Amino acid sequence: MDSEAPDPVNIRIITTLGHVDHGKTTLMDALLAANNIISHRMAGKLRFLDSREDEQERGITMESSAVSLKFQVMGRPDKERSSKTYIVNMIDTPGHVDFSSEVSTASRLCDGALVLVDVVEGVCTQTIAVLRQAWEDNLRPILVINKMDRLVTELKLVPSEAYQHLSRLIEQMNAVMGSFFASELMEDDLRWREERDRRLAEKKDQLADEAEASVNDADDFKEKDDEDIYFAPERGNVVFASAIDGWGFRVGNFAQLYSAKLGFKEANLRRVLWGDFYLDPKTKKVISHKHLRGRTLKPLFVQFVLENIWAVYDAVVMNPNTEKVTKIVTALNLKILPRDLRSKDSRQLLSTIFTQWLSLSTCIIQATIDVVPSPPVSQAIRIPKMLYPHVFDKSIQPKNKLEQDLFTSNSAPDAAVVAYVSKMFAVAAKELPENKKRVVTADELRQRVRDAKEAQDNSASVSETPDPPRAVPESPPSMVPGEMSDVSEESEIILGFARLYSGTIRTGSTIYCVLPKYDASLPPNHARNVAHLIPAKVEGLYVMMGRELIHVDSVRAGNTFAIKGLGGKVYRNATLCAPQSIGVPEGADPVQVQDNLINIGGVTRTVSPIVRVALEPVIPSDMPKLVAGMKLLAQADPCVETFQQQTGEHVILTAGELHLERCLKDLRERFARVEIQASKPIVPFRETAVKAQDMAPSKTPNAARGTIKGASTQNLVTFSIRSAPVPDVILQFLLHNLTTLRALRQDGHTDRDTSGSGIDIVSESELVGVQGDVLHTPSVRADQFWNALEEKCNEAGGEWVNISDRIWSFGPRHAGSCVLIDYRKDATPLSLRHHLLRNHPAQSTNTSDNNVDFTGYVETGFQLAMFQGPLCAEPVEGMAYFVESIDVDADGIQREIVQNKLSQVTGSVISAVRDACRNGLLDWSPRLMLAIYSCDIQASTDVLGKVYGVVAKRRGRIVAEEMKEGTTFFTVSAILPVVESFGFADDIRKRTSGAASPQLIFSGYELLDQDPFWIPTTEEELEDLGEKADRDNIAKGYMDSVRARKGMFVDRKIVQFAEKQRTLKR
Repeated sequence: MDSEAPDPVNIRIITTLGHVDHGKTTLMDALLAANNIISHRMAGKLRFLDSREDEQERGITMESSAVSLKFQVMGRPDKERSSKTYIVNMIDTPGHVDFSSEVSTASRLCDGALVLVDVVEGVCTQTIAVLRQAWEDNLRPILVINKMDRLVTELKLVPSEAYQHLSRLIEQMNAVMGSFFASELMEDDLRWREERDRRLAEKKDQLADEAEASVNDADDFKEKDDEDIYFAPERGNVVFASAIDGWGFRVGNFAQLYSAKLGFKEANLRRVLWGDFYLDPKTKKVISHKHLRGRTLKPLFVQFVLENIWAVYDAVVMNPNTEKVTKIVTALNLKILPRDLRSKDSRQLLSTIFTQWLSLSTCIIQATIDVVPSPPVSQAIRIPKMLYPHVFDKSIQPKNKLEQDLFTSNSAPDAAVVAYVSKMFAVAAKELPENKKRVVTADELRQRVRDAKEAQDNSASVSETPDPPRAVPESPPSMVPGEMSDVSEESEIILGFARLYSGTIRTGSTIYCVLPKYDASLPPNHARNVAHLIPAKVEGLYVMMGRELIHVDSVRAGNTFAIKGLGGKVYRNATLCAPQSIGVPEGADPVQVQDNLINIGGVTRTVSPIVRVALEPVIPSDMPKLVAGMKLLAQADPCVETFQQQTGEHVILTAGELHLERCLKDLRERFARVEIQASKPIVPFRETAVKAQDMAPSKTPNAARGTIKGASTQNLVTFSIRSAPVPDVILQFLLHNLTTLRALRQDGHTDRDTSGSGIDIVSESELVGVQGDVLHTPSVRADQFWNALEEKCNEAGGEWVNISDRIWSFGPRHAGSCVLIDYRKDATPLSLRHHLLRNHPAQSTNTSDNNVDFTGYVETGFQLAMFQGPLCAEPVEGMAYFVESIDVDADGIQREIVQNKLSQVTGSVISAVRDACRNGLLDWSPRLMLAIYSCDIQASTDVLGKVYGVVAKRRGRIVAEEMKEGTTFFTVSAILPVVESFGFADDIRKRTSGAASPQLIFSGYELLDQDPFWIPTTEEELEDLGEKADRDNIAKGYMDSVRARKGMFVDRKIVQFAEKQRTLKR
């Protein structure tokens, strides 16, 4: 690759993004056909990059695939006609929401994106999601409006209607881009104001006069220009295409065709060929809509572009007419064989005409070269944002040689090697090039015969007794591994999917793997960094060609590649560093190469895994294979979490039902290779309580509702805790800022903790505690959190005013929406706020001056109760607990200390507080919260009723429905409980005969407003439902199913209706 690779200026790295079934893989087929990797006839039918069997069966992409294509591009006619060689590294990504983590990992490596939109379905949910991903990763997007043929063949629009439809679609896409820009602009404005206020405050101290300070501060807020973010056909970043028919064009293609005919300059015609511009038939001049004067003229785009395309479709497909087709072919000066013109396959003829006239591959590659920047240009913009995400200057200058190499994509031998591995993927060992048996060509066979004859002659001249059989030469080295690897060909090899940002990486060299938690501000030999800096030898480098891998000796900067040798060292992503192309010198100390170590950081996951399944092998002795297979799977799939629960079950967490099916198939067939039994999906719930009208009397008489008095063994420690639901305004604030809260807590711990042991504990607890929390973008920064919380508390009013300084802890897991408040009147309140600000322990649980502090045990009891609530041991949300008193019998405690029984007391305090918190929740009206999917379904009018039926049957509800203008399609938005969603996609496809398919996106939790303990009591209820309550209590059903799964007691009658029993006849 090193010898073939052109200058980094002639390299492009792009990805395809879009909603599911919008034609990404079909578009890639057209580009592969242009490179002669597949035949032109098979392009669009083969879906070459869908290399998995289940991808071909389902017709959707599940894993991102990379391919490197080489194109010769001629210079423009007005300039010198020299051809340049371009290498285009392309990554095809899935569009299904379950695999959106594949999109995140791919977009991190690319400089540009082809955003595909189905012209009929328009802007869908996943289109917006991938556009946001492209925006966040600073990719230069090209809009590809695909499936244009559907406007002619399905919707049967006339060209002028199609033009209106297209312009509306482009407006919708630009509205999405505009919303991203507006939100970023508001953030910039806020940031600028804060910075300005800080500078004014500093100057005020110096100049002692605020007015003078503001006069001297001449810095104005400079608004960003949003001109280059929008899609505009005249600017060349919009492609109109039909991937299945193999054609695509930009406005510039037709401007080139017509400029000579109409006598306009090409650049001028390109500017007016899209938009409300018309050709005056009398003056032969282009006029705008202002000068129409009531005449009904067609826009230039309709007259010169769409009508021609419509004419081809009409003559070939709609109303087949051989004479017309021949005229069109002659007029366009195309070379089509007579047998092709006589072909009965109209789609094939259509494809033949269009691929010669408006070649899709040529158009896409030209658009990529024109719009997407080369690695040296894009890295100067993107790398500073990766390295310094919190610095918002327009231009960040490189601070050292390493950054200079990175910003310029320097591929010189002495340039620092920096590559970023965005994900790991598994390949069967037999698929590696070195393990494949090479097919011997005819020339090689002839050469072997010559070599054999020469060897025979030589041996005859040297020895009297020649041995002809021994003279047959050995097979070439490339065949030996293939024969040797029969034993291990079933195994899976983990490779890294990477991009080289600078330098040249070579096989056999040693590099450093800088893991995401490496802290560049500390030296490499620091206790915290040692575990996150691992040397590795580059065992192999490969260029990815879809399912094929091509072995190369070296890779230059600006290319994507696969790397072997990181298995067991890199979990999911890492930065690979070396001082130069020969790698890290042998025996070099990490401190010597510290200047060449950099951490580009991890990939942010956009979808949290929500579907849990417990796995076990059918044959128990296969358990070690299953555990090893799950480790491999977790490494090879960026959106899977695997861990062992406290119950001993091995659990796998996936993004959705389809993702789960793929993971189980991979485990059975590739990674574990054993038969596996999967439990029913384990769906998370949340528990909470509300203030209802008809609640049972309070458990503690003569006290406020929710008050529970508790005591430890022998009443040595007595306490009173009062529970209450958290006001909605505070609850929403906490839920939106969970990430801020976790960051605050982590900073507080890491500042105090200097040992390396505490580093990985966080990741372990995160791993086990992935309970399907929706992590929103925080509304406040960490330094503003407490002030903002205080404002919300004051807004809630009542007992919540000025309570932020009394907040003792949050739960569950110290960062949730439940609050423990120190409401004791006779003691200094324990304040988490002060504890985090001062960075010293808030309380001590040791014995000092013979007094035992039990506050730590109270907090532990609270955390336990919040992590496993009273209804079905699920996490609690939105409850506040006011600790009103803690009384300790000092003499009794001393006696226990003397008898060495203090641990019994502390243990009983924890369990008493836990039970008190649970009973406090039950004193109100308890409720379950269901995990909810937001569901988008595109369906035609004739199957709309069936869609509604399926949603209603699964306890979902329709939120909105909207008809797509100019089509018969409805976009239905619904919400559906996750627990009811399994089999939903299959059900809806069966009922609608495949005419509707849903996209399910996890969107948090919703209260199920039904008391699980409700029984009919009033006269009306008893009259309506009877004593047995014939109608099922849905909340109780969910609660009992979870309790039964967890092995808890379930209050279930074995005999439901004794009077209805009957004896069967003999």
